[in-house]
Amino acid sequence: MNIKLTKPRKLIKGDTIGIVAPSAGSANVFPHRIMNAVKMINSMGYKVKFATHSLERIGYVSASPKNRADDINEMFRDKEVSAIICTIGGNYSNQILKYLDFELIKNNPKVFIGFSDISVLHYAFMKKSNLQTFYGPCLMTQFGEYPSMLPYTLDYFNKAIVSMEILGEIIPSKEWTAEIIDWTTKKDLERPRKLLPSKGYEWLKEGFASGLILGGCVPSINHLTGTDYWIDPTNSIFFIDIPEGHEFGKGLSVGTLDAYFADLDNLGVFGKIAGLIIGRPYNYSDKEYNKLKEILLYYTQKYNYPILLNANIGHCDPIITLPFGTNATIDSKQNKFLINE
Repeated sequence: MNIKLTKPRKLIKGDTIGIVAPSAGSANVFPHRIMNAVKMINSMGYKVKFATHSLERIGYVSASPKNRADDINEMFRDKEVSAIICTIGGNYSNQILKYLDFELIKNNPKVFIGFSDISVLHYAFMKKSNLQTFYGPCLMTQFGEYPSMLPYTLDYFNKAIVSMEILGEIIPSKEWTAEIIDWTTKKDLERPRKLLPSKGYEWLKEGFASGLILGGCVPSINHLTGTDYWIDPTNSIFFIDIPEGHEFGKGLSVGTLDAYFADLDNLGVFGKIAGLIIGRPYNYSDKEYNKLKEILLYYTQKYNYPILLNANIGHCDPIITLPFGTNATIDSKQNKFLINE
């Protein structure tokens, strides 16, 4: 990775946060999650402003590709808006790339945050607008958590976005959850999700590595391979977020993940990077988790860099807010993951 990124200013109490829906059209279906998220953001001392089409829905997407892109352009253009948060991920952010005004975005740097399919936009903004963005919570999933955002998620959001201090050592959460409480019947407003004890970090391969952090969610980053939005991961600390699959309540099938890893292998990703971080996979059984490790060992068998598992990145809560392009270190001897700037 060799891009000089512009860092946006930190978020200040009283600022306005803009809301966009670049991919899935879920905001229209689950308005109570939106209401809970707005309540959370207001309690943190910020105002909320929804982009024109952010609460719409056309089938499985929020709006037409042009309108979704226009919303993002609108929020970067709006002088009242200091930061932009995505409602949720999906699988359709790649549809809007050709309509984005990257020069506008470059000239109006702001905090931009989201995870999952928002990976597509992180890459595009880094590559085309030289903007540092943040892999972190979305509006409906984390800010809309009942009764409020999980403390670990909130703490790392504040460190990365509000104080913009050096994150330093990323301490693994003591608890985690991927429990699903039905949003369609509002059962998620009846009780908090159950948290399970976390075993913390696991090292598939030991060692020490340092480099600029890059990565994202498969298959979203795979959509960009061979395009002008792809970023060369050479010498980076590369992270991979493993999302939910097509079957409700289950993670991406290991067989499908194997195919996505083959894409990255064919691109030479595993041979270029300095170290690898895998976010806690979404709802994997012990059998699936062991198969994941087997697949990772296959694709990295020729390389000796460290591989860290179970990081609080992406699809299992709580999660950190990760600033792209910052210097990171992973060190198995000290069992540490650090952001050094």
